[in-house]
Amino acid sequence: MSSPQNPVTILVVDDDPGLTRLIERALRREGFHTAAAGSGQEAAEWLKNHRADMLLLDLKLPDMEGPALVETLMSAGSSLPFIIITGQGDERVAVDMMKRGALDYLVKDVNFIEFVPTVVRRALSQLDKESRLAAAESDRQRLEQEILQISEREQQRIGRDLHDDLGQQLAGLTIMATMLSRSLASRAAPEVPEAAKITELLKKTVSLTRSLARGLHPVAAEPDGLVSALHDLAARMTSLFHIDCQLECSGTVQMDDNVAATHLYRIAQEAASNAVKHGQARHVRLRLCSELNAFTLTVTDDGAGLGSVDPQRQGMGLRIMHYRAGMIGGRLTLESQPGSGTCITCTLPHAKRSATD
Repeated sequence: MSSPQNPVTILVVDDDPGLTRLIERALRREGFHTAAAGSGQEAAEWLKNHRADMLLLDLKLPDMEGPALVETLMSAGSSLPFIIITGQGDERVAVDMMKRGALDYLVKDVNFIEFVPTVVRRALSQLDKESRLAAAESDRQRLEQEILQISEREQQRIGRDLHDDLGQQLAGLTIMATMLSRSLASRAAPEVPEAAKITELLKKTVSLTRSLARGLHPVAAEPDGLVSALHDLAARMTSLFHIDCQLECSGTVQMDDNVAATHLYRIAQEAASNAVKHGQARHVRLRLCSELNAFTLTVTDDGAGLGSVDPQRQGMGLRIMHYRAGMIGGRLTLESQPGSGTCITCTLPHAKRSATD
């Protein structure tokens, strides 16, 4: 946390001048910078114009209790990591302060000064570890977001290629096969049945290609693109899995942010698929509405439910749904009881925009 050019600064807040000097001397011998304040108000004023990396804070100050100073600094947006200094017999209060955020505590006994640098270094090491973990978590989330964005872009690209290139070529072949079938039929050629079969297979292939293209690039860049895509999703779920899947749309729902609309569609797609594949649901309802302040997407089913919904044990699908919601500034909630189905709701405030914008 420090370097020769920028050593750690410790602010000692204690109303005993002699003890404060001893503390500062012990810390300076270890390479720390120090400053001192004899009251809570003095500490707060000093922090308005100076920077400190940590407080050594006496529990009992002449003008306020140590906890009151911590709350004052938090309210002013100047909260700092702190270690509590307490007299013998007040250890219980110090432990309570640790529950409220203190990194450690020191008891004023015969070995007090000797232990000050050790406790400070231990607390700084803890802060450094927490900082590294937070940075690693931030990097992990950033990489997950980039992977999801790359995956989405690639799916959209493949979908466009299927529709614009392969789909058009297959459509051209279908027209040629149809014309050939008609020519053979006009001459009563024996190859007419085979030609008809080829034509029919090509038509089915064109239909399948278009369906694949819609699945990879499902939401058109139009205000009502999400509603249309969800209607198609409900129809495909009904056809493929022989279930009752319907979309209920309250009022007019238009979304200009295609990125957010695509993420909402993927959440609905994952939730509906999970309901059928894992919950054995027979009825799935997709609900989309635009209220005064937010879009709300809800997917409910009558499947087996998910039992205890422990975030640490959620499958990849649930984690991705949560992540997609977070990427666009939304919030995903899940309600499930064994045998009573599952309800997944994603709420997206109108003011929020996708993190990819």
